[in-house]
Amino acid sequence: MIHHEIKRAVEEVIQLILASKGLQRPEDLKITVEHPANPDHGDYSVNIAMQLARTLKKPPMAIAQEIQEHLRQHEKMQAWMADIEVAPPGFINLSMDWSKWAKSSAQQQFALDTGTSKSKVIIEHTSINPNKSAHIGHLRNSCIGDTLARMLKRTGHQVEVHNYIDDLGNQLADTVVGILHTSTEQAFERFGDFCWETYAKVNKIYRENPELQQERAVVLHALEQGNNNTAWMGLLVAERIVREHVEEMKQFRIDYDVLVWESRIVAEGFWERAFELLKNTPIFYKETEGKLAGCWVLKQPQGEEAAEDATDYQADKVLVRSNGILTYTAKDIAYHLWKFGVLGQDFRYKKFADGLWSTHANGVKKNIGHADAVINVIDHRQEYPQAMVKQALMGLGFEEQARQLRHVSYGVVSLSPDTAAGLGVDTSDGRHSYPMSGRQGIGVKVADFLQQMEQVIDAKRSRKAGISSRAIAAAAVRYYLLRFNLQTEVIFDVEQASEISGNTGVYLMYSYARSCSILDKASYDTTASPPAQGYDDLEKQEYMLMRQLAYWPETLEMAIQELAPNQICSYIHELATRFNHFYATCPIMKADEGKRQLRLWLTYQFHLTMKEALDILGLPTPKRM
Repeated sequence: MIHHEIKRAVEEVIQLILASKGLQRPEDLKITVEHPANPDHGDYSVNIAMQLARTLKKPPMAIAQEIQEHLRQHEKMQAWMADIEVAPPGFINLSMDWSKWAKSSAQQQFALDTGTSKSKVIIEHTSINPNKSAHIGHLRNSCIGDTLARMLKRTGHQVEVHNYIDDLGNQLADTVVGILHTSTEQAFERFGDFCWETYAKVNKIYRENPELQQERAVVLHALEQGNNNTAWMGLLVAERIVREHVEEMKQFRIDYDVLVWESRIVAEGFWERAFELLKNTPIFYKETEGKLAGCWVLKQPQGEEAAEDATDYQADKVLVRSNGILTYTAKDIAYHLWKFGVLGQDFRYKKFADGLWSTHANGVKKNIGHADAVINVIDHRQEYPQAMVKQALMGLGFEEQARQLRHVSYGVVSLSPDTAAGLGVDTSDGRHSYPMSGRQGIGVKVADFLQQMEQVIDAKRSRKAGISSRAIAAAAVRYYLLRFNLQTEVIFDVEQASEISGNTGVYLMYSYARSCSILDKASYDTTASPPAQGYDDLEKQEYMLMRQLAYWPETLEMAIQELAPNQICSYIHELATRFNHFYATCPIMKADEGKRQLRLWLTYQFHLTMKEALDILGLPTPKRM
């Protein structure tokens, strides 16, 4: 890729200059290739001269000019660049030779540095508690995880997608208690919606009658023990909810390879095996005094004593409570030992749906798990438990596996004041956002919002040909949840998310469909070579579109390295904007033959790039809107 060629050429020149002066390369020297915001400053820019000023004891401008002279003679730079200039206080600005870029083969242009791309990666995402319908916050997790899977598949990785089902947790226990101790006469379209209301009801009853919470502990114990009436009820509830979740996610083009049920981790003896391994390490011990007496605890690393008094942290470092009930983190440690293939035990599997396997007592053996790397998509509130899993791997001697465990953290989805008020939340305190709460029944259900979006899209469509309004609505919701920086709290506003203009999935798909229409009308030959002429007198919008297209491979590579789907969203929105400006100012079909061919070729390059980007983001590529 072009930016790699620039970095290599600059590195060679720097080594040459330093060697000629008998100097060593500074250890902290970092060559960064940037895209100047102002096209007058070139297409690529390097600021290395400023970094070398102290080492070479020369002004940055003088160093930049010396580097410039060498780069102009460099074979690789002559193959790509039309000009290399120096600008104060020491920038080296490089301008592309667009005729050479156009002639480069598509295969070379869009090849990615795959590195260890044959490695196997497990991505765990969604992992919603199987006790009620999914809300819009859950969907952000799923959209991020599915897009990461698509990104890694693009580099050739073998990707296996897991959805972890916590069928032994408090939430499912509460729903079971609610079914047993509350009543309803309301009609519900889906079982998950009934459970949504039931879960909220039982938590309200807990506040009014705290003694009923003891029933939760009884149900939890029964679920973990299995093979009893309560456990069967919990299984039926969880399986019905999971089937609804899986079908719901399909509407957003989200799929899974494996459902891993927490109950199978316990039933198959995975935790017992992990327990035996941990007991042989100095980081795992049984407390004999204090409020944690009788608990098996994961010892905290040095330097984290400040967390000792934090209730949430204490709950997470306890792996086995004094009453023998396992914490979520304990089962997660066993699960991750299995993920990396170092536990010495395995699951069996049964078909759950087309293309989807589920752990099952009476299943068959499958080549599942045994990953080289693991990525967990879990919101930022779970940072501490994830750190505990990594600490356990390190303590057990699996240091490489610990290094290959990555937590992709993201900000939670809250509700805007208007959206919260519409759901009956008291917003008189004037906060800028309101958290969703399953316990209080506050949140925007995914199914409800998708239906609302479909109605908005359908009302605004003048023609109904091509892709369905529901598919457009699902794509719009998916893009809305992907375009924010991962660490950003998404303040979900129904009105804002329903917009179909601006930086939206609808705008992107419409731009792609426009390129399809142009190419179809022109009967464009997709095997045609790029035009040989026309690059010296580019119109501004032709140049800006071509420049943005050239940045795609490195943008995709960086997004994959940083596991940041929002970077692709930013790029593709800018690309669509550039294309639409180009379309508005540069006639295509009515241009003279030379310009017509160049503009059709540019349209086709936009079409190819948009298709790849939309596919990676999980959005449809409709020919008509």
